[in-house]
Amino acid sequence: MNLHWLDITTLAIYMASLIAMGFYFSKRNKSTEEYFVGGRSYNGFIIGLSMIGTSISSVTFLAFPADAFKTAYLRFLPNFTLPIAILLAAYMFLPFFRRTKIISAYEYLEERFSPSIRVYGAITFIIGQLVRIALILFLVSLLMHEITGLGATESILLAGVFVSIYTIIGGIDAVIWTDVLQTIILVLGGIVILAIIVFALPGGFSQIFEIANANNKFAIAELTNGRLNPVTWAFSLSDKTGLMMLFVGLTVWLQEYGTNQNVVQRYAAAKSIKEARKGLFTIGTLNIPIWGFYMFLGTALYAYFQVFPTVEAQEMLTGAKKAEQIMPFFIINYMPPGVAGIVISAALAAAMSSLDSSINAISTVTVNDIYRRHWVKDADDKHYLRVAWIAASIASVFMIIGAIILAETETKTLQDAATILSSVVMGGVFGMYLLGFVSQKANSSAVWIGILITFIFSLWNVLSKQGLLPESLSVPFDLYYTGLIGHIILFATAFVASVLFFGNKEKKDLTNLTVWTQDGKPIE
Repeated sequence: MNLHWLDITTLAIYMASLIAMGFYFSKRNKSTEEYFVGGRSYNGFIIGLSMIGTSISSVTFLAFPADAFKTAYLRFLPNFTLPIAILLAAYMFLPFFRRTKIISAYEYLEERFSPSIRVYGAITFIIGQLVRIALILFLVSLLMHEITGLGATESILLAGVFVSIYTIIGGIDAVIWTDVLQTIILVLGGIVILAIIVFALPGGFSQIFEIANANNKFAIAELTNGRLNPVTWAFSLSDKTGLMMLFVGLTVWLQEYGTNQNVVQRYAAAKSIKEARKGLFTIGTLNIPIWGFYMFLGTALYAYFQVFPTVEAQEMLTGAKKAEQIMPFFIINYMPPGVAGIVISAALAAAMSSLDSSINAISTVTVNDIYRRHWVKDADDKHYLRVAWIAASIASVFMIIGAIILAETETKTLQDAATILSSVVMGGVFGMYLLGFVSQKANSSAVWIGILITFIFSLWNVLSKQGLLPESLSVPFDLYYTGLIGHIILFATAFVASVLFFGNKEKKDLTNLTVWTQDGKPIE
């Protein structure tokens, strides 16, 4: 696609604005306190908007519309558990991260268990995030390639170097404010697409509903053998059911807002626990409508191509082409000059708001939980600030190299490998935090047993998925539930081990470290 000069201008203004914000906020970064948590000065609404930007990635911009376009609303179902997770995070989890001036989520693990558990949590986070940002940047490059015609490597370098610059120099301040801007642009881009569809359809907005209802597109259904079949609501570990999708969603959101460093860092950046809660309530209020809007956008695209059919759109419905191509296809072929630039900016915003948060979080955890805690303990703050820049730079290099490897090798194999690596090293992490929050008996030795058992469980899943085990040892449940079961296994095995084997060992003061041992003092 040869971009119109208006689109190029729009993109240039957007990207220049982000770089300018990075340089502006770099002037504030005189200490690690500012670089990592923004001087703990943010109000809740800004924190909330930035967390929305972090949680919204290429999945929202590409996968949600693609799923609604090709299938129905089954993928959207887990999101309805978000308000429950928000309330639990606000009143159960958040106090553990606001009682002291923590910088990372893993400080709690040391206080509750031991330094070794803290290091384990930090390392698994770093590995998981490095894999994640390489995959996201790779997806960005595919989008840029389809829209602009740039080669894969050029697209990776352009997006990777760009997001790295403003993140490294600007710190958490740049991350928060650029995520706010990117959230606004993402929503604006979606509204523009919907408006173009509505004005093009002969029956306008109501025609979308007419076509969708006639084709069962709003159903909680799964596509099997070319047909949309409503799912059941039974309890099952072998099939995707409505009830199980809700369980999976609740687990995902509890892990996201109860233990994820990208989120906990925002908690620490808020002025007070009241403002941090306001940020959570902002997410609970706006996230579901935004996700729902992008699902509806996929339904609108389905309606549009029923009225104005094309070979390409039909191939995406039948599986001859990937459904994730529907948004780039529409942008390339149906967006007027200038407007396409806004939508392309929205697509980039969806990915960059995830990349910048992860790069900064990797830097924070590397310095705070490993380097300053175990390697160089007594240096001045400027030294740690320089190390933070270096850590963010190294993370960026890994991100770019990983994305290039993904682009130049068999994509499916490497994406599977990345998913496997993440599931093996990060299995059960939320179960470990939950154990610390709710149990007074749990201790470090027992947690290590839980980690080992969960690792074996994850490895069993991986080997089974790859067909490397005999049929008699294959996984007896849908792999979609691996994460949920992993959290339960770590929690249960560590708790049992604590009771049976380590009940009288590792005694420590648990004041303010469990829900049962709060001292009742106000939390700032």
